[in-house]
Amino acid sequence: MNVIQIAALTLLASLLTSLPARAAESDDALIEQGRYLARAGDCVACHTAKGGAPFAGGLGMETPIGTVYSTNITPHSDGIGNYSFEDFDKAVRHGIGKSGSSLYPAMPYPSYARVSDADMRALYAYFMKGVAPVAEPNKPTDIPWPLSMRWPLAIWRGLFAPPVSAYQAPPGSDPVISRGAYLVEGLGHCGACHTPRAITMQEKALSAADNADFLAGSAPLEGWIAKSLRGDHKDGLGSWSEEQLVQFLKTGRSDRSAVFGGMSDVVEHSMQYMTHEDLTAIARYLKTLPAVDRADKPHQYDARVSDALWKGDDSKVGAGVYIDNCAACHRTDGQGYTRVFPALAGNPVLQTEDASSLIHIVLAGGTLPATHTAPSTFTMPGFAWRLSDQEVADVVNFIRTSWGNRGSTVSADDVKQMRGDDMKHTSGDDLGQSTSH
Repeated sequence: MNVIQIAALTLLASLLTSLPARAAESDDALIEQGRYLARAGDCVACHTAKGGAPFAGGLGMETPIGTVYSTNITPHSDGIGNYSFEDFDKAVRHGIGKSGSSLYPAMPYPSYARVSDADMRALYAYFMKGVAPVAEPNKPTDIPWPLSMRWPLAIWRGLFAPPVSAYQAPPGSDPVISRGAYLVEGLGHCGACHTPRAITMQEKALSAADNADFLAGSAPLEGWIAKSLRGDHKDGLGSWSEEQLVQFLKTGRSDRSAVFGGMSDVVEHSMQYMTHEDLTAIARYLKTLPAVDRADKPHQYDARVSDALWKGDDSKVGAGVYIDNCAACHRTDGQGYTRVFPALAGNPVLQTEDASSLIHIVLAGGTLPATHTAPSTFTMPGFAWRLSDQEVADVVNFIRTSWGNRGSTVSADDVKQMRGDDMKHTSGDDLGQSTSH
């Protein structure tokens, strides 16, 4: 064997022995990509019960027909351990389980239909190789017969779930905005909460291209309103800059607002882990959505209530309750304290047509979660034990009509109903929307 042959064999042997290492590196990179995408989709929030193992399912989700429990998506035989990629893809993007039955649309497969093939491969790699398997059988739904029958879901899916078609950026579009659209309309499934639904429970729009209902805010769910993310100043994001939105999504707080409730979970488990570039893309895309009300105008601060309180005049209904319970943190001028206690003046979540979120947080309180870049935690106590239904209504109306706010009024009966609903399914630290998002 000559020198050239020996060199060739040595090179071939080197290449062959390096292949497993390169394959492992490739697998690791795919798993890490999938881990990031699972964070972006906030999969852990729905598929982890309180006190349960990550992704082992069992979290109850209320629907108008009963409670649906999330499934085990760990690589155990109780979960998706026996799923091929095709099985996984059918469930995530098509809404079809391994058995062939249709999934309840509590799983946002109408949004996931826009996820790319490459991202689906990465997600599959992560859930099969990057997640610890957990023996946890799936829980049956608490939906009574005949509503529990699955076959009508196939009809619903055929009528309202779009065909799988990965998001395609329009020709000549801004790549940053297109990335934001892909994340918001697809994996982030923001519309699942923030878009109103028809009586048949489908989202009234799945993208900005459909109609102005997209991300225009939802009806109450478990005591919370997922507010509009469109460009309205009164109850949307019109008054927010791109930088403020990025700060809020990353830290759960901005100069004037703070997250609470279900949006707290999104920030804590998902958004804080996303790159600055992706958060910027999301914010920039949201800022392209026009206002629903084209006559909407920016908030104009009205100092009359602030001046009256400064002079000791608490004659406005609800002012005394506000002074005794709220002013120490949110101030008599409604301006709050930067990145600690949110401002109430001009806060869009306080001016939605439905006041459920504000009533809920006055009754139950809430905690601003710690994040990696904002490690402090602040808690607002609930006042259900201290204030009567009329007093809560009075202070809610005071907040929604002071400092230039333009919210409608609520009654003691509205508070009474909310108090009863809270007792059914909410604890003081189980909260669900944000004062700004």
